[in-house]
Amino acid sequence: MEAGDFWLEYVDRRGESHGGPLEVVWPVPFEAVRQVRGFPSYRGQRNFSGWYWAATSAELVGYESWVELGNLLLLDADPEVVGVASQPFRLSWRYGGGRQRVRHTPDYFVRRRDGRAVVLDVRPDELVKPEDAAKFAATTMACARVGWGYERVGVIDPVLAANLRWLSGYRHPRVRREPVVVSLQEAFTQPQGLLAGARAVGDPIAVLPVLFHLLWRRELAVDLVGERLSAATVVRLGPVATGEVGSDVGTSAASVSG
Repeated sequence: MEAGDFWLEYVDRRGESHGGPLEVVWPVPFEAVRQVRGFPSYRGQRNFSGWYWAATSAELVGYESWVELGNLLLLDADPEVVGVASQPFRLSWRYGGGRQRVRHTPDYFVRRRDGRAVVLDVRPDELVKPEDAAKFAATTMACARVGWGYERVGVIDPVLAANLRWLSGYRHPRVRREPVVVSLQEAFTQPQGLLAGARAVGDPIAVLPVLFHLLWRRELAVDLVGERLSAATVVRLGPVATGEVGSDVGTSAASVSG
């Protein structure tokens, strides 16, 4: 492939379509663009698509399957992620001087707090066909040319997924109550059981939603992979509260277990 082979098309926030060589349009903030294509809907459809409200950007982000939603939760729970866009652009290229262009639309564009960008495709190993693998390889090459990271991710750990689904119910900032936040941080300066720490602060009915919000934001931390959340789960101060944030985008347990 020559440098000019990669062509990128996208739709801006106003709904206007644009296109150009990758090396020219790459500075566009793709974490803030519209989806370049919609999700199909038909009778007998086996995958479930929808919209997810991301606390990271306070905007709706699309997903095309439960696998995509799991990865979207993982991204939204990562404090180093500041923006996510679904179906952010359509990439096309030619092979060996051929006239027909190959096209691929990645699943997500992720912007990290340090400014770095990561392009994600969500596809479990067993569903990757040879033609898909070729497109992923070409996308990897394209991303490398402009300094973007690229990852193909699959199904996240089921225990992690269950815990993230639970905590995501408390992701909205309206759940946060600052006096309770301060008391919870003090209570978990020394690690202790989840319910015991909540009771030390006040009525669990009032305290637990704030506690779950802090777990989502990683101001408090638990092992989200080892076991499902319970009253006995050990809670401690998280990387946001201790200034140790620095995870990478991806589906590794370390990126959310704190």
